[in-house]
Amino acid sequence: MKRTKTALLPRLTRILEDMGENIKLARLRRKLTAEQVAERAGISRSTLWQVEKGLSGVSLGAYAQTLFVLGLEKDLQSIAKDDVLGRKLQDAELSVGKRAPKRK
Repeated sequence: MKRTKTALLPRLTRILEDMGENIKLARLRRKLTAEQVAERAGISRSTLWQVEKGLSGVSLGAYAQTLFVLGLEKDLQSIAKDDVLGRKLQDAELSVGKRAPKRK
């Protein structure tokens, strides 16, 4: 079965690359080798390399395990925490239209 690759916008690609670079810098600041982090995270060194490059094909679980090993897992909790648009929509009490009934 052929895998399809999701095309990301350049802006999203850059965000992932920056995140990967931040993870790599965090590892280096802790003076941990790639082999140590990969072993503790339960991933291969090549997967860690992909995480540190910010590649989009890596599972979120691999990113989460790597952040956990580095003690940065709480950073995941801040994702979508400040949903400004969602809160504005909620405050404006905009409702989503009801779907039409299914045809028989």
